[in-house]
Amino acid sequence: METHISPEIITVHHPRSPIAEAYRSLRTNLEFSSLDRPLRTMVITSPGPGEGKSTVLVNLGVVIAQAGKKVILADCDLRRPSLHEIFGVSNDRGITTMVVDEEAMKNPPLMQTGVENLFLLPSGPLPPNPAELLASRRMEEIIRRLTETVDMVLFDAPPAVAVTDAIVLASKVDGVLLVISAGQTKKEMARRAKDLLEKVNARIIGSVLNNAQIDVSLQRYYIP
Repeated sequence: METHISPEIITVHHPRSPIAEAYRSLRTNLEFSSLDRPLRTMVITSPGPGEGKSTVLVNLGVVIAQAGKKVILADCDLRRPSLHEIFGVSNDRGITTMVVDEEAMKNPPLMQTGVENLFLLPSGPLPPNPAELLASRRMEEIIRRLTETVDMVLFDAPPAVAVTDAIVLASKVDGVLLVISAGQTKKEMARRAKDLLEKVNARIIGSVLNNAQIDVSLQRYYIP
């Protein structure tokens, strides 16, 4: 299926921009942070809605794939999924299909993204009980199956403070990246998200400051 990647994915549409370079720096930092403890599965979440976690996830996935690693972007926001919209594809099959269909478990319904080494696993049909599904043993089996397929799996999860889904999923993966939006995320919300993750012993790799102002001198350097 042909994909049409949203213009907000700047690492695809403007790979020489300062923002794309910032994502490559993030990739490098993640590599150094996991020298002693392999980082093959990671949840990307934010304290609240509208802070850009899905955009960060896709751009990070692109630069990791560009470095030669096979990556799956898995949409575990089973309440308001958006990855299929970013790539302009159907959400008919995905993670929830793997929950109920053994054939889908054996052959995950991955989609090509138009970026070499980068694959998309949409959420699939939305379930009535997202938190329970993510907490299930079946979800652990899905995570294991996906890690057998590629080098790294990035899971998009709902905001950590709003619902329990991200916290539940964070306890099952190698690390968590918390997206903070400059000028939007309130300090108490960021602290609350951190506290919730720590209560389940999630490994917080770090945070990403999204929507920060770009230094004009850097822009002149990277864009001729």
